Amino acid sequence: MKRRYVTVDVFTDRMFGGNPLAVVLDAEGLSTAQMQAIALEFNYSETTFVLPPEKSAHTAKVRIFTPRTEVPFAGHPNVGTAFVLARESPFAAAAAASGTFMFEELAGLVPLKLVRESGEIVGAELRAPEDLSRRSIVSQEVAAACLSLRAEDIAMHVHAPQIISVGLPFLAIELHSRDALRRSKPNIAAHAELLPLDGADAVFAYWRERDDSLGLGETVLHARMFSPLDGIVEDPATGSACAATIALLATLGIDEPAGRAWRIHQGVDMGRPSLLLGRTATRGAQVTGTHIGGRCVPVLEGTLTL
Repeated sequence: MKRRYVTVDVFTDRMFGGNPLAVVLDAEGLSTAQMQAIALEFNYSETTFVLPPEKSAHTAKVRIFTPRTEVPFAGHPNVGTAFVLARESPFAAAAAASGTFMFEELAGLVPLKLVRESGEIVGAELRAPEDLSRRSIVSQEVAAACLSLRAEDIAMHVHAPQIISVGLPFLAIELHSRDALRRSKPNIAAHAELLPLDGADAVFAYWRERDDSLGLGETVLHARMFSPLDGIVEDPATGSACAATIALLATLGIDEPAGRAWRIHQGVDMGRPSLLLGRTATRGAQVTGTHIGGRCVPVLEGTLTL
């Protein structure tokens, strides 16, 4: 049987930027083992498989695989899959016309809104399927070792290095400077000694700035994500980690009220610049919704024969 696939670059407005994603559109009947083998064949950070939804009111059931394992939720696979379905799939036409999708995933239901420009679909925005959860705290020294940095490079005044999640857990580490972020590189031995921890096997490092020149009152983050134990030395755009991080910062009241809009630059230091746009809705000290979105660019299409 021939199964159609489309690849897209996500969180970018140009080909060969952002984070590549493969979307297998005709996944019904594939076994878990076959999906895992296909994900390894593509060898992108994630590959998605589109299946009929369990409830007819929803758009699709979406399964997400890294080259090594299935994950319950991820950012750029949701954004990229919504973009592809809106453009390529007849069964999603009604949902595309409404501008909203609902995906069934292991982490729960993931709502998405299509992003249009001059009437053309150019991307999508997701709402995280879970509220923020805060888990284990990691010492300054251990966090620094994971990033091949000095302990003094790790910022501690806002939050300690901590496992956080809105659907997929990461170790979030704030750094003191853009230079420290630039110098970061994964120490595999340190990762193996610490991770997995509370379900996290990846480290998300970021530096926070306030760029008033944008005139938008946005908080700007520069980020990198390392997951060498999962075969991903560095990920160019990590929507799930960005969503968890802005949810944490919003919970802590960082840059309120401007902190409800976020601009995250990732992948710059590895040569695949990405731009992720975030929103956090708050009620008092409580974050009531975390959104991450961005643009997408189609790259390849073809068929798998299985």
